[in-house]
Amino acid sequence: MFVGVDHGTVGLRFAGIKDGKGEVTVFELSRKKAGEMDSDEILGEVEQGLKIEIGEIELLALTYSMGDGFSTIKDIKKVRNKGVRSDKAGSIVGGGTRVFDTIMNAGIPTIMIPGIHAGSEKIDRRIKFFSHCASPEKVGIAYHIYKKGFENFVFADISSNTVTMSVAGGKIIGAIDACIFAPGLYQGPIDLQLLREIEEGEVSANDAFSNAGVLRKKWTTRVGDERLVMDTLSLFAAMEISAMHVLMKDYGVGTSDIKVILTGSVGEKAEIKQRIDRLLDTETEAITKYSAAIGCAEIANAVFYGEKDILGIAVERN
Repeated sequence: MFVGVDHGTVGLRFAGIKDGKGEVTVFELSRKKAGEMDSDEILGEVEQGLKIEIGEIELLALTYSMGDGFSTIKDIKKVRNKGVRSDKAGSIVGGGTRVFDTIMNAGIPTIMIPGIHAGSEKIDRRIKFFSHCASPEKVGIAYHIYKKGFENFVFADISSNTVTMSVAGGKIIGAIDACIFAPGLYQGPIDLQLLREIEEGEVSANDAFSNAGVLRKKWTTRVGDERLVMDTLSLFAAMEISAMHVLMKDYGVGTSDIKVILTGSVGEKAEIKQRIDRLLDTETEAITKYSAAIGCAEIANAVFYGEKDILGIAVERN
């Protein structure tokens, strides 16, 4: 069994793939619940959720937080500070840390997936203008799409936040992180008004980011207008996808050759897909919110059997 773990903003999603059979099992554990559990309880949830024994796991691919402290796929024992430069940004609940420590201490064979950031080797040098581009689970999504047979694609993961990534010729070339452009449900970019509130000491920068999504930001008097929320998410996601099309042109990939994928708890919804299809004048494909976890499990499978490169990210051998 190969296992992938998606450390999401709200929940931890797990996927298991049986070796040689291709059967996929998934389940989700809220970060809040995980933070209240001890190690034995977490391992029990994994066994029950994936219908396996822990000893059956041949390799597990783990994502954690921003993943900006390293840039190659490597053994969990070789990653310092859980693979992050700092824990001062993003949503801090405690469940992800508890799961990380549980997996580490249980001795499960585990590799860590890095995020995409300024230290990444193969992405477009211009994109490195931004210190952080995408968290590690987005690499899992990209690999899952790649395994479906696509080499040139852009995907938008729309959920608590929105992150868009581009892949050209089977290599990740860039991504736009949640704090830069398109908002999600809860998190979003810091605009001028939020800058003022930060400067005036009314809110911390992290709290401003964590509450700048369409359901939290004080941006309209029309409270509860679901149509406005969906229209806004769709508009900015479509604009972000279009921006990635511009980058793809420099890699010789024309618009008609780019597959556009939507995922995430919001991105998988038919109503969002319909809006984005209209805005982009194209036919997108929506995939399950478990795609990150499944892709990580697929990465574990590939690395176990000797793969040395995952979408341009080197695999560091033991």
